[in-house]
Amino acid sequence: MPVTPTSPADVSQALSLHGYLPDDGLATSVFLALTLKRPLLLEGEAGVGKTEVAKVISRWTGGELIRLQCYEGIDAAQAVYDWDYSRQLLHLRAAEASGEARGVGTGALEEQLYNERFLLKRALLLAIDHRGEIPPVLLIDEIDRADDEFEAYLLEMLSDYQITIPELGKFTTTRPPVVILTSNRTRDVHDALKRRCLYHWVEHPDFEREVKIVRMRVPNVIEPLARQVAAAVETIRGLNLYKPPGVAETIDWAQALAALGVTELDEATVEATLGTVVKYREDQERTRQHGLANMVKQASERGMQQP
Repeated sequence: MPVTPTSPADVSQALSLHGYLPDDGLATSVFLALTLKRPLLLEGEAGVGKTEVAKVISRWTGGELIRLQCYEGIDAAQAVYDWDYSRQLLHLRAAEASGEARGVGTGALEEQLYNERFLLKRALLLAIDHRGEIPPVLLIDEIDRADDEFEAYLLEMLSDYQITIPELGKFTTTRPPVVILTSNRTRDVHDALKRRCLYHWVEHPDFEREVKIVRMRVPNVIEPLARQVAAAVETIRGLNLYKPPGVAETIDWAQALAALGVTELDEATVEATLGTVVKYREDQERTRQHGLANMVKQASERGMQQP
């Protein structure tokens, strides 16, 4: 049966149980998206956990996760549907070999070719044409990478949860998918698309929530080290880098330190593992210029502060 949360607190508890610690704003946005059956557009910097929201909702609801990764030039053939031309050709040859082609006529043979059995359903059509009791979770990832034309194509689907295929007609659903769109804001998403969505800007977590995220995702990291890692990342984000680290990089760093058997940050360890958290050479140089020893000292002091 589809899940029916009664409040944002229900959503927050459910997401937490499935490995995601939301803030109140995100929990409220997800609750409204599920209750109102509206798409949810999540914007924010890379690595703050936007994509993970859809994955966790899928685990929570039991709905299949259908992911559409957007890119420049994506069109209906990659996102919605295409025709299986090889099977259509085999069907034509079989009809000719058996003599059926002469008997049915050209028009009837063409109708056979544009039958649903020759239809290749891509992500958007799969989400609309699902047959299960539990709605799937449709993740339209990095919509800002797609072209204006593809955004326009999405409008029909997001407005009425229907897709029109000229040869077959309209595909609709009475159980619309849970739709999560993400954007890193490399360009602005058009107003027409935003009007069809609920919206939430995903911030980097505050210090204490990031510590809890690290402890949840990397349970073999001890509490003091988790606090030092979160504090160091907090400092790095304040250095005006080209690509400041997201939560994903914080988790990567904690996992790397755990794999090395580290229990406390020091300058040598930070130098050796900096590439797991800062992924651009120029950003690494700026981090070193800030002073790794000073950063470790600040992280140790910040980590010892109790909430």
